[in-house]
Amino acid sequence: MEVISVKNINKTFKDGFRVLNDISFTLNKGEVLGIIGPSGSGKSTLLRSITQLTTVDEGTISICGQNLVTDGVYSDKKVCREIGLKVGLVFQNFNLFPHKNVLENITIAQMNVLKRSRQEAESIARELLAKMNLSEKESSYPCQLSGGQQQRVSIARALAMKPEVLFFDEPTSALDPELTGEILKVIRSLAEDHMTMVVVTHEMSFARDLSDKIIFMCDGSIVEQGSPKEVFDESQNERIKSFLSRF
Repeated sequence: MEVISVKNINKTFKDGFRVLNDISFTLNKGEVLGIIGPSGSGKSTLLRSITQLTTVDEGTISICGQNLVTDGVYSDKKVCREIGLKVGLVFQNFNLFPHKNVLENITIAQMNVLKRSRQEAESIARELLAKMNLSEKESSYPCQLSGGQQQRVSIARALAMKPEVLFFDEPTSALDPELTGEILKVIRSLAEDHMTMVVVTHEMSFARDLSDKIIFMCDGSIVEQGSPKEVFDESQNERIKSFLSRF
């Protein structure tokens, strides 16, 4: 089943810089897509476009059979909101509410957006915290947690909304190597549970081992896409070979 379909999307910033250039790809339910490439290649903007944090100028984006945008024209607010509930995004800098404790950070959107009762929201939150090995931290505040713990809370918060697709925007870039391993382990466990995911990452070995598909982006365009073997081992593109030679 096709969960994401992106066709010929383009985006140009106000200063005339074209950050996305004719991007197209599909992703099926249960698959993991790894997006790699140099900094400034448009990877994060692509994720922000699909998760409605920014808009595109042209093209079509479909999620779970519903069109978010068709030939550059966005669907009405009701449809956009329905689609928004099908996706979750984990940011590189956690984006937790500093004045809310861990349990509140995970329950607030459940109650305000999904209208779940506090009891139901807290039950879901505690189940996810147990999965993240953070049960004892539910009353802690973000400033009392390590970076790895904060990122695991942000993953739990995204999962609490029961998204169809989970997006990660360089989830380990703000972490030291030891804490990076914590987060990669969590993402790997989600893949084993067949969670559909799109992961922008600079962790090449992780992208290769985890992903069903790889997209290599450069200068706002998809240079190549295919299986990890096709991109990492068999690509004849000099830009890709040069990039991968550094890892």
